[in-house]
Amino acid sequence: MTRHRVAIVMGSDSDWPVMQQCYQQLTRFAVSAHVEVMSAHRSPQRVHEFASTAEANGIEVIIAGAGMSAALAGTIAAVTPLPVIGVPLANGMLDGLDALLSTAQMPPGVPVAAMGPGSAGARNAALLAVQILAATDEQLARAFREYKSKQASEVAAKNQSLQERLEL
Repeated sequence: MTRHRVAIVMGSDSDWPVMQQCYQQLTRFAVSAHVEVMSAHRSPQRVHEFASTAEANGIEVIIAGAGMSAALAGTIAAVTPLPVIGVPLANGMLDGLDALLSTAQMPPGVPVAAMGPGSAGARNAALLAVQILAATDEQLARAFREYKSKQASEVAAKNQSLQERLEL
């Protein structure tokens, strides 16, 4: 049976196109993830059950994506001692600003790491989860350093290409 180190939860299945990018980023690092839909408002008992048992079930980091009031990450963080990363989703009237503010403005004692809204936030949530796990996993730390090095090399190559075009 696969041991899932990260849980990706979202308030609705309509959030999957964005949160799938988080899942794919974790997969690139060979980090297994449990994925589930649950709602802080429509299924609060399930959220509480999940959050209160995640650690015992082997989860090490929880990524929660939600829009509008974005209560999911905070509701989970209120119950679990695990790190919680919130991904605000743009599905409300304010195009994600409401979700961003809800995710970022947690009361003292209930920390949630707030990513930027949307796809970039979902990918960054996965990368932050990898960094958290890498603190105690040297193989994952090496893979993350290689990822960062590859990013730097790609930027250098793009700069070189631009410089060559400017010389024409």
